[in-house]
Amino acid sequence: MSPMRPRPLRAGGPRPPRKPLTRSNRAHRASRDNLRRRLSAGDPLSDCEPARRIPVGLSSSSVFPLKVEDCFRFSRHIGYDGVEVMISVEAATRDVATLRALSAEYRQPILSLHAPTLFLLQHVWGWDPWAKLEKSVRMARELDCPTVVAHPPFRWQGSYATEFVEGVGKLEAEYGVAIAVENMYPWRLGVREAMIYLPDHDPTDEDYAHVTVDLSHAATAGDDALAMIDRLGDRLAHVHMADGSGDTTKDEHLPPGAGNQPCAEVLRRLANRGWEGSVLLEVSTSGRRGPTAREDVLRQCLRFTRTHLGQAADGTPAGGTSTDGTPADGTAA
Repeated sequence: MSPMRPRPLRAGGPRPPRKPLTRSNRAHRASRDNLRRRLSAGDPLSDCEPARRIPVGLSSSSVFPLKVEDCFRFSRHIGYDGVEVMISVEAATRDVATLRALSAEYRQPILSLHAPTLFLLQHVWGWDPWAKLEKSVRMARELDCPTVVAHPPFRWQGSYATEFVEGVGKLEAEYGVAIAVENMYPWRLGVREAMIYLPDHDPTDEDYAHVTVDLSHAATAGDDALAMIDRLGDRLAHVHMADGSGDTTKDEHLPPGAGNQPCAEVLRRLANRGWEGSVLLEVSTSGRRGPTAREDVLRQCLRFTRTHLGQAADGTPAGGTSTDGTPADGTAA
């Protein structure tokens, strides 16, 4: 498990004011239009050579409604580097011994756990949100898993919401596991959108040491994913790779390249700067029909991601060197 980075301190001045409870659902268009203009002019930060081989994993939510073992099986068979386990109603996702056995059987490390903080998983592990998050972190430590992904709290969750930023820092310090808080999106109510998360659906302007950026969520929110990763710098610990069309009414989780998000540019920028995190594919395959339809999509996703990370199909740096400095073909330098 990699050592924890110290929590950053806010650079002076008071906290920025909380965003209002609701806002016009047209407010996101400016960032979307700015991103389109920037990319149409070219993105030189995405044109360099990769500086590190970034692991590419498969989220168990990408095989829903299949079981977590199916995620390990697909990941091994297709050639991913590991998995992210969504802790859910399936008993196996909450059992350390079972997950350890699956990881060993399929030779797939568990790169991250996703805490059961989704709206539909509020009942998993009881109703105390702090207890659920701590159980997730404790489980990650037992599995030697470096990262737990968690959603920001809902406004109605009382002290859990108001003390979340500080509480996350305390849990990280106690257990030595990164809690990467994930960007979300407002809920739309007619001509208004409700800001249901506290402190906000966008964690990039809070004092979190570790953050997850999900490109499908950014599409739904209308947020600029490239600006988010640039703003985060080394605090970006985790990326959920997916795409979105910018539909503000649903979280699509399309295969990368199937929407209008800067998936390729994000991947290239991260590879170029030697980013130390992992990319996890979190796409929807539940509506796919045919015996190989799901596998075909997951293969396509891996191919897209490896290509734009500067990796060959087998995960080695394309025409470059490995992380230990040797050429990709294994010959002596």
